[in-house]
Amino acid sequence: MKPSLISKLQNLSQRLEEVTVLLGSPEATADLNQYRKLNQEHAELTPLVETYHRYCAAQADEREAQSMLADAEMREFAAEELAAAQAKQSELAWELQKLLLPKDADDDKNIFIEIRAGTGGDEAALFAGDLLRMYARYAERNRWQVETVSANESDLGGYKEVIVRLAGAGAYGRLKFESGGHRVQRVPVTESQGRIHTSACTVAVMPEADELAEITLNEKDLRIDTFRASGAGGQHINKTDSAVRITHLPTGMVVECQDGRSQHANKAQAMKVLAARLHDAQKREAQAKEAAERKSLIGSGDRSERIRTYNFPQGRVTDHRINLTLHKLDFILDGDLEEITAALIAEHQAEQLAAMGE
Repeated sequence: MKPSLISKLQNLSQRLEEVTVLLGSPEATADLNQYRKLNQEHAELTPLVETYHRYCAAQADEREAQSMLADAEMREFAAEELAAAQAKQSELAWELQKLLLPKDADDDKNIFIEIRAGTGGDEAALFAGDLLRMYARYAERNRWQVETVSANESDLGGYKEVIVRLAGAGAYGRLKFESGGHRVQRVPVTESQGRIHTSACTVAVMPEADELAEITLNEKDLRIDTFRASGAGGQHINKTDSAVRITHLPTGMVVECQDGRSQHANKAQAMKVLAARLHDAQKREAQAKEAAERKSLIGSGDRSERIRTYNFPQGRVTDHRINLTLHKLDFILDGDLEEITAALIAEHQAEQLAAMGE
């Protein structure tokens, strides 16, 4: 490894010792906020420092094996030990580089997923419903909570637009690369000639802002309107103006929420979605700038980019960013996204490691 990385690891090892001493002091719990921060830092540093210590042990094993090579009787054994120590160092060096990668502060957060039907009319709306079910099933597999925030249903089923909240550990980190254009190729149920149509939806994955702390919402920047909630197809219609529409005047962003039981609940949920959208806009702007400088393959946050195609006649799903094609369409639409998400995360890590080496 580079001397600069070794120096950084030595400093982090010393920092872990300092944090351990601070946590063990009688005054540690005097400031509970500081105590929590120290505990979190300790938890983050421990696996990194432990891996570094194993790397140092492998270096010591290599030196010992080198010293035994001069002994004719020990030469064969020493050569085996030397090869094992060098292989271990190589493996641990790779692991350390991954552990040193900058962490996305949003990775552990809950998320809002917005799915909007694009080109394709009713067929796009039906595809939006398929995508919603795919993410809901994935959330169930991970034992995350799924909550519908807002839904604008289409006449033939599916959604013109739907927003859901997924609450669970690591939700954003696992699904943040789902933002972008999703395309479907299939024969619509309304197609009498059996022709394949192409439709599209846009997906936006946004981390939930921490109690609005990350985004300051000034009341004078907001226009809040109330109206009567309604459901498609003659469903329940409120007799009071419980639905809420919030317009963020500086950006023109509009959030509607009518699925809550009261105006107060709808306003609170709409404020959360608005905060998430504003936070996401800031994040995407920063990512776009970084991508322009580095030509990042994924994670640029460009919503207009077509990222994935779902081809029903061939039973395949292709992620165009990493040239990954899987012939398991039914499984993926049933929420089996692990292979795709793992490949996208691995590619992102490879980009970060390449950047570290520049």
